[in-house]
Amino acid sequence: MALEEAPRDAAWFEDLTRAHSRAIVRYFARRAPYDDAEDLAAEVLLTAWRRRDDVPAEAELPWLYKTAGYVLANYRRKRTGFPVEELPERPSQARVGSDPEISALFDAELRGALATVSARDREIILLHAWEGLDGAQLAEVLGISRSGADAALSRARKRLREAWGRRLDL
Repeated sequence: MALEEAPRDAAWFEDLTRAHSRAIVRYFARRAPYDDAEDLAAEVLLTAWRRRDDVPAEAELPWLYKTAGYVLANYRRKRTGFPVEELPERPSQARVGSDPEISALFDAELRGALATVSARDREIILLHAWEGLDGAQLAEVLGISRSGADAALSRARKRLREAWGRRLDL
């Protein structure tokens, strides 16, 4: 006999919000203007409510982070004055340099190295370092296998070490 899952009602949503809203606000505060972080987090939680049957009970936070990534991408597209076909391959270095949390947490050399790795590598590193996601959770957020997530994290760390080493050699 299979265990019946609790209903996805207002109480479920309140529990989800209580458990994870701070983490989602911090996610946005590190990646977008601080003043917009709560609004963006609210959009993620609204999506969770609308799609409550799609939120896996065993992986709520990774699902919320994955959704936050989509919300952030949409937010950045709306704020960027480029036609889609002219969007740069990676965010400008000024985006990383203007992030107050990176400025507070990392010295100038590490910030510079982080700015030189790809946006995907940077996101993988920050999801692991800031949000504390392990391999299984990274896999869920990235939509890849656990071994793929472990490999992606390993490669991202290696590229960051190399970038930092190049900066220190200058």
